[in-house]
Amino acid sequence: MNSIVAAPPRTIVHRTRGNRHGPITRLMSPGDLGQLCKPFVFLDFFAFQADAMHRGFGMHPHSGIATLTYMIEGQVAYEDTTGQSGVLPSGGMEWMQAGNGVWHDARPVGSSSIHGFQLWIALPAAEENAPAHSVYLAPADIPREGPARVLLGQHGAARSSVAAPAGMNYLAVQLKDQERWRYTPPAGHTVAWLAVNSGSLEAGGNVNAREMVVFEESGAAIDIVARGATSFVLGSAVKHPHDLVMGYYSVHTSEAALEKGEKEIQRIGTVLQQEGRLA
Repeated sequence: MNSIVAAPPRTIVHRTRGNRHGPITRLMSPGDLGQLCKPFVFLDFFAFQADAMHRGFGMHPHSGIATLTYMIEGQVAYEDTTGQSGVLPSGGMEWMQAGNGVWHDARPVGSSSIHGFQLWIALPAAEENAPAHSVYLAPADIPREGPARVLLGQHGAARSSVAAPAGMNYLAVQLKDQERWRYTPPAGHTVAWLAVNSGSLEAGGNVNAREMVVFEESGAAIDIVARGATSFVLGSAVKHPHDLVMGYYSVHTSEAALEKGEKEIQRIGTVLQQEGRLA
């Protein structure tokens, strides 16, 4: 009688502590690990006191990508050129699908600590020059499966309400000391990575706070054991099949698509200047 041998869990093939620029640690960008992790192409971890950055990030543009900002702690006021504005609370998230071009801004509210992640996702060719739209979710609107909050995609019975491109999951996970958790990705999700916000964990190697690791490309599960109370984000996806064609704030699949997006960014920027909304 033949016995079925379970596939071994995925191993770590790259790790980084990124590059720190003041309150922001850039863990991944399109020119480095983004090439391995696409459609996930950029990841920032931000941590600062609100009163030290009261002017916020300033109005700035994007095209060809979606950005997802996940607030771990603190609140930020937001506005964007799709017409949305409000306050994103601790535990909430912003999905900004820039498409053919959008400008947005965020600034801290109050004087508390601000912590969170911002992720960029390369859009498929059919959506990279589509009209921009944005979604803002309160903590109660983000579904949960066990210790994981489902920011994008589906995990177990929990499905995100965000209409993101198919073939990707993005989870925010909290584990207690010594808690074990196995992530089994959907079929075809050969891309996988995680980044630790606080604590540390074992996942085929130790991963500490403010560190990101990339797993081998396969369909195998990821086994995790928390070393102390630990929180982290994890992404898995079907690999983005296109080259990354980059502008300063943009990522597209071709030079023609980039040129179209940058023209729209310039057009919106001119309107914002005429309205006195740009410094």
